[in-house]
Amino acid sequence: MRTARALLPFLLLPVLVTGCGTDDEGGTRDTRPGAAADASGLDAAARAWGVAPELVRITDVHGFTVEPQSVGAYGHGGFAAVYRSDTGTARFGLFGERGTLTAQSCPRQPLVDGSDERVTCERDGDAWYRKAGDHHEYAVPADGVLIRLSADVDKVGRATLRKAAESAHRPDPAELAELLPAAQGADT
Repeated sequence: MRTARALLPFLLLPVLVTGCGTDDEGGTRDTRPGAAADASGLDAAARAWGVAPELVRITDVHGFTVEPQSVGAYGHGGFAAVYRSDTGTARFGLFGERGTLTAQSCPRQPLVDGSDERVTCERDGDAWYRKAGDHHEYAVPADGVLIRLSADVDKVGRATLRKAAESAHRPDPAELAELLPAAQGADT
C-alpha cells in the first residue's frame, strides 16, 4: 500500500496542477503576519478537501508559487499541493500523510510506486533526504505526520527541497484563503 502511495504523487502532479479549483473572488482575510490558522477555517478547508486538518501544510520558497487548483486530497486521505517555479519550468510536490520514517523503514519505502530502484536515505537535521533514480525528496516526520517534498532531480535542486522542508508549516488564515476559495467552504 505504501508503494502505491509513493508513485501516486508523481503521477498526479499533472492532474493536480490542472485539477478542479476556482479563483477566489472576495472574502475577508486575516492578513496579520504570523497569525495562526483559524481552527474553524482550517477544519472547513480540510473537510472540503477530504483530509484531516493536521495533514494540511504549505511552504514558502523564493521563486515558487503554489498552484491553487492542485491543493487537495490524494491517495487514502493524504494532502497534496504542487508548487511551480515562477519560470514555469520546475515543479515540486508537497504531501502530508500519516506515518513516520526511521533509519530502518526509510530505505524500504519507495519514492516511486512500482519502482525497484534502491532508495538511499540520509539524515539531515530533523528530516530525511531520500533519493531513488531520477527522483528525490525531503521527508519530515513530526507527531505522526510525514511531510514529503518531492521532485525530479533534474528540475528542482536539493537545496530548494531542503528550504521547502524547513519552511513547511500550517497555513495562517490569509494563506488558507488563497488555497481554498470561500465558495468551496472555507470561511476565513
